[in-house]
Amino acid sequence: MRASVVICTHNRAKDTVEAVQSVLAQEDQDIEFEVLVIDNNSKDNTRELFQNADWPNHVRYIFESKLGLSYARNRGIREAQGEFIMFLDDDALASSSWIREVIHVFERDERIGCVGGKIDPIWEGGKPDWIPDEIIGLYTLMDFSDQVTEMKPPYFPFGANVSFRKSVFDSIEPFREDLGRVGNNLLSSEESELISRIREKYDIFYTPYGSVQHKISKSRLNKRWLLRRMYWQGISDATRYNKSGWGVFKHIVRIAQAGLIMLLCMNNIQKVMSQLVKISYRNGTIVGSFRNGRGLNT
Repeated sequence: MRASVVICTHNRAKDTVEAVQSVLAQEDQDIEFEVLVIDNNSKDNTRELFQNADWPNHVRYIFESKLGLSYARNRGIREAQGEFIMFLDDDALASSSWIREVIHVFERDERIGCVGGKIDPIWEGGKPDWIPDEIIGLYTLMDFSDQVTEMKPPYFPFGANVSFRKSVFDSIEPFREDLGRVGNNLLSSEESELISRIREKYDIFYTPYGSVQHKISKSRLNKRWLLRRMYWQGISDATRYNKSGWGVFKHIVRIAQAGLIMLLCMNNIQKVMSQLVKISYRNGTIVGSFRNGRGLNT
């Protein structure tokens, strides 16, 4: 089997159905692939929709009781039978040539261990004017290049559209389970941490052709969500890099600098938000540093 498409989901039954349908609508039906729906302890009707509905045989429903995105992703890796493991977010839609284009990149060279793809937005209600352009990637959007190219440090693909050569996991541990979302928390960095380790032995590539669309729900299009997202990013980075509390003074100085800049540009909402985002990130880093890198999933 060429590919295993893994869709991890938690309480997003309707979106997950649409994600699976987008994968089944691939224009190249000669490629043998499977779809693994990893239900990460959902409390909605996900189980009912995938166990009782008339899905093709190559769509498999798997229940993972241990709550946490990294647990679900690692379950998908263990269950996958394909040569390539392709992760698609449960609120994303695959383009009709997605599987074919990603496999084409892997076929270029056996040293390519990971391939990321373009992620376009579907803004529910439109993109707010107050979102700074420099942090648009926080909404899991990516437009890295208009051609297939290697992604060199510090760049890496995003989890809404990332694929791995399954054989890399013969010698490399999968996702760190002390990172990644658990329920409603926004802990992250599990993708970049894994890809950084893969990069030590393999090349990381990007393709604009194997694209997906990512739904940006109205619930995320508010300032509170964005600041909370950055706060958890700070905790994630402190956890990933095992930062200690000794750097707190540096973060306090940066917070003060951001506060001063914010006061000087109060008439520009994007600049104000940009500084508030920095403050939220630094606050999260301070909290994560005092956790001494223990993570929140343990």
